[in-house]
Amino acid sequence: MRAGSKAPSPPPTGACSRRCPGWPANRCSANRKQPHACRRDPPAARRRGRAAPAARALWQSCYEHTLPPLGSGPALFDATAADAAEQLAASLLAELTPPWSRWFGIAPARPLQDGPEARAAAEALEDVAVTLQGHFDRSNFAVEMHQAFLELVVAGTGVLLVEEAPLGEASAFRFAAVPLRGAVLEEGADGRLDTVYRQLALSAGQLRQRFPAAELPPDLARAAASDDPAPHPLLEAIWAERGGSRYAAILTTDPGRPLLLAEGRFAESPCIAFRWLKVPGELYGRGPVMKALPDIRTANKVVELVLKNASIAATGIWQAEDDGVLNPATVKLVPGAIIPKAPGSAGLTPLAAPGNFDVSQLVLQDLRGRIRGALLADRLGALQDSRMTATEVLERSAQTARLLGATYGRLQTELLTPLVTRCLGILRRRGEIPTVLLDGRAAALRYESPLARMQGRADAANTLLFLQAVGQLGGAAAGQVDAAAATRWLARTLGAPAEVLIPTQPNRE
Repeated sequence: MRAGSKAPSPPPTGACSRRCPGWPANRCSANRKQPHACRRDPPAARRRGRAAPAARALWQSCYEHTLPPLGSGPALFDATAADAAEQLAASLLAELTPPWSRWFGIAPARPLQDGPEARAAAEALEDVAVTLQGHFDRSNFAVEMHQAFLELVVAGTGVLLVEEAPLGEASAFRFAAVPLRGAVLEEGADGRLDTVYRQLALSAGQLRQRFPAAELPPDLARAAASDDPAPHPLLEAIWAERGGSRYAAILTTDPGRPLLLAEGRFAESPCIAFRWLKVPGELYGRGPVMKALPDIRTANKVVELVLKNASIAATGIWQAEDDGVLNPATVKLVPGAIIPKAPGSAGLTPLAAPGNFDVSQLVLQDLRGRIRGALLADRLGALQDSRMTATEVLERSAQTARLLGATYGRLQTELLTPLVTRCLGILRRRGEIPTVLLDGRAAALRYESPLARMQGRADAANTLLFLQAVGQLGGAAAGQVDAAAATRWLARTLGAPAEVLIPTQPNRE
């Protein structure tokens, strides 16, 4: 990996050369035989990175009605969508990656026979999961993941950057939610968003800090020495190549002479892009705010008209005869005011309102209900009725699982699995964990989040119903059930800790 073609330079996202200061855990090398388009033609990479997708206008409208920029944007009169979008993002964080509990597990892919070797293998994988969770807890994962989920809800696509932190920090991970409006994505052959172009604007000092070994132009070097805050455009590109990912950082201050600051290779892509749902033939995802956008716009307009009608009802519309005595410009409609009028003149008289606007409340109630339903505020939110029975709670969980089944499957494939794989790779290169291949043959990744356990609760309910029926039969039927095996199966299905069970004893012959 080289800065330009002279000095090694570690990219800011965690790739490194053989012994780069601050990034000693990674190992990467540049492939000079078959360079990517970013290496062959930096202007072509800039054109691809600046290509504005047609979805940007729709994203802008979604942001304006749910997350308007501070100090700008159109006037909003109804906050139903903004409140529901924030609740959905918080619920996704709590249901998929809860920060207060472990939402994943690593276990042998196939059940092993009881014995010292099986217990040692299971304990080793459990230690790996505990170590990984510890680094998650000490990092900024919860903060940045919530921001990525918020963008997923609004724009339908989220991007999470997983960097390797320098040695000496509390966690080995450093996360950042990449704004979708500053990124351009491309799909690979497998249908995943494995190519990311990210546009940044950094000062000369920040460029020097991110690329310490890069050879900056003389004017930028002087600006970095003088702490000039002027921003300079930077394009970062990450694309899939030969079982890994390649990286390039291009300085585009001079459009005619782009400068390659750094390049490298990752074993796992540091940029993880994921979607809510995808329509065939489209690249970017569609989120629940897009689906509810017509209702959001209508509700905002209805509330605006209601407020205008309320101001008319409060202050009224008045008329007066121009008799030379009454001057409408000096009339103040305040309590206790005396308004003079000529004898025989009608004076100041109110105009009747054009009509009754009470029907707007019925329209608003319907619109707000549809908005909250589209954003799943009534599904993933807190229970409103504390008197719900266990069966009702289970049925509510089953309905939520059916509604989010397709979305959860996509998020598991595009977000959770690449995230855990990337983090395990970082810890493995640091030497904190042994090599763990989540290939489904030796070790498998198991999700233990509340949303992932909904199906387990349904399976457990069916099993308990079966055991109850067998118990009622009694006799020979009850003798066919292994109570100890049933207990262990229920413990695994419901996510109970292994410490609550009595260790099994190996068979002795």
